[in-house]
Amino acid sequence: MTSYFKLSEAAGFRAGALAWAVALSVAAIPLRAADVWPVFRGPSQHGATEATDLPLTWSEEHNVVWKTPISHRGWSTPVVGGGQIWLTTATEDGHEMFVYCVDLADGEVRHRARLFSNDAPEPLGNPVNSYASPTGVLRPGRFFANFGSYGTAAIDTETFDVLWQRRDLPCRHFRGPGSSVILAGDKLILTMDGIDVQYLAALDTQTGETVWKTRRSTQWRDYDAEGNILLDGDYRKGYGTPILYEVDGQRQLASAGAMAAFGYAPNTGEELWTVTFNGYNAASSPVLAAGRVIVNTSHPSPTLLAVDPTGHGNVTQTHVAWRYDRGVPIMPSPVVVDDRLIIFVNDAGVATCLDAATGAEVWKQRIGGNYTASPLLADGRVYFFSNTGRSVVVAADREFRVLAENELDDGMMASPIAVGDRTLILRTRTHLYRIEERP
Repeated sequence: MTSYFKLSEAAGFRAGALAWAVALSVAAIPLRAADVWPVFRGPSQHGATEATDLPLTWSEEHNVVWKTPISHRGWSTPVVGGGQIWLTTATEDGHEMFVYCVDLADGEVRHRARLFSNDAPEPLGNPVNSYASPTGVLRPGRFFANFGSYGTAAIDTETFDVLWQRRDLPCRHFRGPGSSVILAGDKLILTMDGIDVQYLAALDTQTGETVWKTRRSTQWRDYDAEGNILLDGDYRKGYGTPILYEVDGQRQLASAGAMAAFGYAPNTGEELWTVTFNGYNAASSPVLAAGRVIVNTSHPSPTLLAVDPTGHGNVTQTHVAWRYDRGVPIMPSPVVVDDRLIIFVNDAGVATCLDAATGAEVWKQRIGGNYTASPLLADGRVYFFSNTGRSVVVAADREFRVLAENELDDGMMASPIAVGDRTLILRTRTHLYRIEERP
């Protein structure tokens, strides 16, 4: 492909890192993109970091700088900037929803507040999700918390005042919210894929007002291939988080929903392209590799589709370069190594490496465990964190090599993050950890 194609929002998040540096200009050393983690999957949107010297081994007794309990239940990934860690949690019944601000240096809770109360939240109906699974987003002076249709709020990171909130964006999540919010310039992008309505909305970050709202153009089928009536709401649901990039100088937003994935114009919400498939409950986020958007179709037979995003309209038959369907995850998202390799682990603990250009399998190995969290790519390593507390670190290479195995008291549903050189921030079901190599 000769098209000009890049991850534009990565450059945007680098600019955001510069904004953090300006906002904190009293610091002696300017911030880099690796020093902040402002959004789900980090500055790259791909779970990758420029950080170096990250710890290779840890346990409850080894390389733990601090460990802070987090109440209730929430799988949102922490976001970091300005020396603060922000995350959300909720009671297991969904009646109360909270926001936390934790000090990066010492792990002390600087702010904890109830944001929303719900009289009759819909039961989750599954053991995997929580009422606080969507990850918020951070920019200098603002944290944007999101709980799907239960509420979105902008919080001042200095005074902790709630600047605005929205609770009027409908969506019946059915099994709980899961899509994280992202920023597109001065717009906060929300993904609402429920059993009743499916749409994306852009809110003004200053006021919270709706800038645009675009409904999915999915053509729903009332019957499956065997002629059975589709009554289960799962067939219209999704949990995915979109990504932003540029193609031929035009910014696009790629978003996977039930039965289709889409490319949108982030400024207007205009639909640019679509790819259709037989999948639903999409949770794994798209990634960019070798000039293509890699989309996961999810249930019932997860398949990776490599989509050329230069097309227009329905490009299912014309712009899908390759497909891969062996051991593809339902929930964890992939990482991309130097635009050459795609590495992922599926929910049942089988790790795979693909050639990004062709989709050819490079290696496949069982590493054991069950996985919900997306992996972290850092300094030539891929970090996998299981649901039970075990983690496996492998080489980000064409040769499969296990570099380390580690254990914590509880498992991870939230994805790991890295901040600056040396520091991992890990959220287990019950605690928040700062992990570093220590003498």
